[in-house]
Amino acid sequence: MRRPRPLPENLRDRAFHVDDACRAGVTAGRLDASDLAIPYPGVRVPVGHDLESLAARARQFAERMRPWQFFSHSTALALYGAPIPSDRASQRLHVAAHRPDREPRVAGVVGHRLGPGVADVREVEGLRAEAPAMAWRHVASWWSHEDLVAAGDFLVGTRGLLALDDLAAEVAKGPGRVQAALEAALSDVRVGAESPAETRLRLVICAAGLPEPALNVALCAPDGRFVARLDLAYARWRVAVEYDGRQHAEDRAQFERDADRWHAIREQGWVLVRILRHHLQGDGGQAVRMVAGALRQAGWTP
Repeated sequence: MRRPRPLPENLRDRAFHVDDACRAGVTAGRLDASDLAIPYPGVRVPVGHDLESLAARARQFAERMRPWQFFSHSTALALYGAPIPSDRASQRLHVAAHRPDREPRVAGVVGHRLGPGVADVREVEGLRAEAPAMAWRHVASWWSHEDLVAAGDFLVGTRGLLALDDLAAEVAKGPGRVQAALEAALSDVRVGAESPAETRLRLVICAAGLPEPALNVALCAPDGRFVARLDLAYARWRVAVEYDGRQHAEDRAQFERDADRWHAIREQGWVLVRILRHHLQGDGGQAVRMVAGALRQAGWTP
């Protein structure tokens, strides 16, 4: 079987629209060759490229987006880097437009036709996405409280995408049940959280009636020397709580550095509670018992 004719160099390693290919001299027959996948009508991707990840699908669909359309809801949040849940609705591609313009109607894409107005659209690595606060409001209709808080923690986190006041201003725009969900989530959003697991750990601890910990506290020795930064800290009782996702479990050098760090924290008279992934499974009861036990031994009483 004859091998397909090579594509122009500028089309070989990316998704492209068939119109761009035709302008570059590619024939209609070549566009139907078996070495090209068709993720969306009018779009081609060389076989072997990522067709599954949300970012890849967004970049592929962007080749056929209209100028007035933009990524929205969970897709926009994912493009900004926020954590999104793994449910089917959140993992689908969400694209919106403001009336009177039309949203896309394409298989595999959830189209949203928003009310009339000027879209607050940002460019994220070359892709058009609605403003992060608006995207956070839009997902409140189906996301859980924990997922909303985790995304909110990210948005007001170290990357400085938003301030708490930005989220508060967006809450007021949500109708009825959505506004109530956003208000509840905003009350639990904190500046300083650095991962969804840290957020879940904090929420589980507080829901069980334990004191709320401070986030990412710098621990220094009496002489001012920096010792460690603590994920969750109870300075009054000198109890530190850290989530360990074990991503370095097979890295001996990293494990040794971590072990030295744990020792240094304890040398300062702090109790260190290390929460592993399985401690947070289910309702997180095991993590709660571990933290509560350390606090009680340090003098805390419920």
